Amino acid sequence: MAVKYVYFFGGGTAEGSGAMKNLLGGKGANLAEMTAIGLPVPAGFTITTEVCTEFYKNNRQYPAGLKEQVEEKLRQVEALMDKKFGDPACPLLVSVRSGARASMPGMMDTVLNLGLNDQTVQGIIRQSGDERFAYDSYRRFIQMYSNVVKGLDGDVLEDLLEQMKEHRGVEEDTALTAADLKELVTLFKNRYREELGEAFPEDPQEQLWGAIGAVFGSWMNPRAITYRKLNNIPADWGTAVNVQSMVFGNMGNDCATGVAFTRNPSTGENLFFGEFLVNAQGEDVVAGIRTPQPINKAGGDGSLPSMEEVMPQSYTQLMEIQQKLEKHYRDMQDIEFTIEKGRLFMLQTRNGKRTARAAVKIAVDMVHEGLISEQEAVLRIAPEQLDQLLHPSLDPKAPKQIIAKGLPASPGAASGEVVFCADEAEQAKAQGRKVILVRIETSPEDIHGMHAAQGILTARGGMTSHAAVVARGMGKCCVSGCGDIKISYDKQQFTDKSGKVYNKGDIITLDGSSGEVMAGLVPTVQPELTGDFSELMTWVDGLRRLKVRTNADTPADAAVARQFGAEGIGLCRTEHMFFDADRIMAVREMILAEDLEGRLAALNKIMPMQKGDFLGLFREMKGLPVTIRLLDPPLHEFLPHGDKELQELAAVMGVAVDRLKHKVEFLHEFNPMLGHRGCRLGVTYPEVYDMQVRAIMEAACELVKNEGYDIVPEIMIPLIAEVKELEILRANAVRVADEVIAQYGVKVSYLVGTMIELPRAALTADRIAEQAEFFSFGTNDLTQTTYGLSRDDAGKFLPLYVEREIFPQDPFVALDQSGVGQLVRMGCEKGRQTRPNIKLGICGEHGGEASSVIFCHNIGLDYVSCSPYRVPIARLAAAHAVLLEQQG
Repeated sequence: MAVKYVYFFGGGTAEGSGAMKNLLGGKGANLAEMTAIGLPVPAGFTITTEVCTEFYKNNRQYPAGLKEQVEEKLRQVEALMDKKFGDPACPLLVSVRSGARASMPGMMDTVLNLGLNDQTVQGIIRQSGDERFAYDSYRRFIQMYSNVVKGLDGDVLEDLLEQMKEHRGVEEDTALTAADLKELVTLFKNRYREELGEAFPEDPQEQLWGAIGAVFGSWMNPRAITYRKLNNIPADWGTAVNVQSMVFGNMGNDCATGVAFTRNPSTGENLFFGEFLVNAQGEDVVAGIRTPQPINKAGGDGSLPSMEEVMPQSYTQLMEIQQKLEKHYRDMQDIEFTIEKGRLFMLQTRNGKRTARAAVKIAVDMVHEGLISEQEAVLRIAPEQLDQLLHPSLDPKAPKQIIAKGLPASPGAASGEVVFCADEAEQAKAQGRKVILVRIETSPEDIHGMHAAQGILTARGGMTSHAAVVARGMGKCCVSGCGDIKISYDKQQFTDKSGKVYNKGDIITLDGSSGEVMAGLVPTVQPELTGDFSELMTWVDGLRRLKVRTNADTPADAAVARQFGAEGIGLCRTEHMFFDADRIMAVREMILAEDLEGRLAALNKIMPMQKGDFLGLFREMKGLPVTIRLLDPPLHEFLPHGDKELQELAAVMGVAVDRLKHKVEFLHEFNPMLGHRGCRLGVTYPEVYDMQVRAIMEAACELVKNEGYDIVPEIMIPLIAEVKELEILRANAVRVADEVIAQYGVKVSYLVGTMIELPRAALTADRIAEQAEFFSFGTNDLTQTTYGLSRDDAGKFLPLYVEREIFPQDPFVALDQSGVGQLVRMGCEKGRQTRPNIKLGICGEHGGEASSVIFCHNIGLDYVSCSPYRVPIARLAAAHAVLLEQQG
């Protein structure tokens, strides 16, 4: 039996249905569904997505039998409409539109009024009695066909139209006469021949197959490819093609066309919302050629009459249809309609695109209205959408002058004066000035400036670079890897691609959600976490199994995370505490000391500061688990490099500057990521880890003894590759912890575990679990060491890898489930073989990315940990994981 490639709809019957989106695309499936439920839909047929797949597999050749099936369905349309395609006396005109299974508004091509030529236009005049309408439709068809099918620059014919209006002294297309438009058709055809070297096609069959080929071809146009990548739509899904009888909104003042939403797509308010134009075709509304009028009085400002006032009968019918559609689809609908001679036709419905704020409100409202269940409401919200709710965003109405674009590393929006130094950022904040910290790349030493700045812009670094990770943790707007700018610290300026210079003190604006950098101040709007959001998150927490912790190094970060529902700290990076101005000098003394005695003297200065840090974190978490990672980065990161700083340190330590310089050079490493860091520091300098464990345990014991806290500190030893490393360091940690507990005379339980961030650790996790009471998978470093990629440098070529589909997506953004993910799975399984009750979590940046969280649920982790502002995203993704599991 031949494969069915074409599905008919019309006259109240349809061969397809709304459930067939994969085959018929969203538009085709919904046209079939609207027809079946009795709505007025012009007859037509849908060519399936399978044809698109075959088209690209077979060098843009159609599968056998397609043309015969198209001819058969076209005859059905002709019979129903009582018109004939290409007939000069009573011609049928059609539209040819795309329709992928996932909505891609505006990304692919459309041709309207197809079937017109010098003979059929006379038939349209006889049918309509309106010569002006006929030639208006004809000139539109030539414009669309030449652009969409033949690739002629749209401005070529648009310029002729503008010249005609100028010569006639009119501003609107509608003011041109029939004679003007007839002349324009001739001018268009002549220019078409001049530009393309061939006559405009008169044969309607040639026109039809040209348009079908163009729509299939538009699946691979640059904007469609970009949109698919941004929205994770697979290229092999393909698009369907919908061929549909034309109905006309441009036959006079009793005709119109419009686009509407069953609820407000920006706010979610349950109010019919949309725009329409009298005497127009659909592209006039979306192209902004004319100022559209509001659908109803409530949606306008009173300056233009609404459809409710101008066409009350059609408006009443449209209101009934939109209510029927929303109840049928149980979701907010985006609809397109045309009114021909007072008769309403539905051209499309689809689930409408909406802001995060609107998505939450609509989902919650629909639960209260009995349209959907709480579980469906939770699934309606994409976890990534919540970013919009949690950070300030640019005012969409404000003008923008974009000067550069980088990676959208941390969402939100921020404006401020350009500064190039962390100290200056801190000084500016103290003076009440708002700044953007601009760096070639950031290091832990910039932490204070990052904290002080409104936003961070870096020329280098990826989505999980230091700048990106820290900014997300702080909830700071950040654009990283912005290769469009060239920074000069010496001149205190950067230049954009055009060569324009921006000096220290100039105002710029960052959009961390798009990666855009703008000149000047662009106003922002603050997020509003409404009661709807809280109600939705209550349903979310009732569904999920996976716990959600936060990565936080300060009480302020911890407080933000608690507000967003964090259930503990999964990663406290103690090294960030070392960079505070009041202790960095003591840290440097400790590193540069010549002997153990000198190191201990410096550590004694740091110890009470560290203890104060942990007291603050434990108090903020109020008995929730807190995982503290002992010192991880290589020591040279803490050292000064400038002469002034070296001289200050030499004076404090009472040693010669030259001796310090020599020590700094000695500690420098060529590849510090794989060098003397993590547990290797603890083995070499055990007194450093001893001090940190003592600070952790004294803070815990004091709170248990004096404030009645119930605390189980989790001490995490980083970068273990060999179980003997952990055996040595665990023994040291236990010795110090037990000494402190005995000293305070209280009972405090604690755990000692490790971060699994090296492939060897995952491969030998059964051995490591002999010494570890918990594993926390550090997927940032595990991805680096598995791929052999530096996350700070890979930004130079990773976008190309994603663009060429070598990698499906950036592995530092979404966990590589088939490679790195399998190491995590293996680490879990091997760890549980040795220690069945081992606690398992993830603390890399993947802990706040939805698909990675779902993977963590599926392999049985106990918790994920992420930056504070991503906690709600992880909570929602964890609930999705349960619901998707239930669906099978």
